[in-house]
Amino acid sequence: MASDPTLPLEDFVQVLPRNTRLIGLDLGTKTIGLALSDLGRGIASPMETIRRKKFTLDAEQLLKICAKQEVGGIVLGLPLNMDGSEGPRAQATRAFARNLATKTDLPITFWDERLSTTAVTRTLLEADSSRARRAEVVDKMAAAYILQGFLDRLGHMSLSGPLPSDPD
Repeated sequence: MASDPTLPLEDFVQVLPRNTRLIGLDLGTKTIGLALSDLGRGIASPMETIRRKKFTLDAEQLLKICAKQEVGGIVLGLPLNMDGSEGPRAQATRAFARNLATKTDLPITFWDERLSTTAVTRTLLEADSSRARRAEVVDKMAAAYILQGFLDRLGHMSLSGPLPSDPD
């Protein structure tokens, strides 16, 4: 099996370039939900949903977006089972990360995405969104949920010391 090109959280944070955004990905079998952080890496915003075609085309489209948006790192939601074990979807996500790492120098890390789609769907139901509207936005909102969880963790880390992204 190929080695894992993703970085643990602490290493990922150390290699992030200053004044760049992070992109969060919610990887599905048919779509990839995208979310983008602000430059201060405090707020995640839903961005768009890519309809999956072939890996090469998906990666090309994703990396064009990363270049245009001045992305410095990729946070990929890792769909763990509720007991923390990895099933076929987590293995497919790891394979996507391995393949993507061959096409970019951007650092990649995983973030536990358990229940992200469930939480977003519940929020949309509470907001009385139509089924069509939910289907249209759930992937990019799940990506924002994943990225916001990661950003919140980064914020807690920065309380214990400066991060490379801090502007001092």
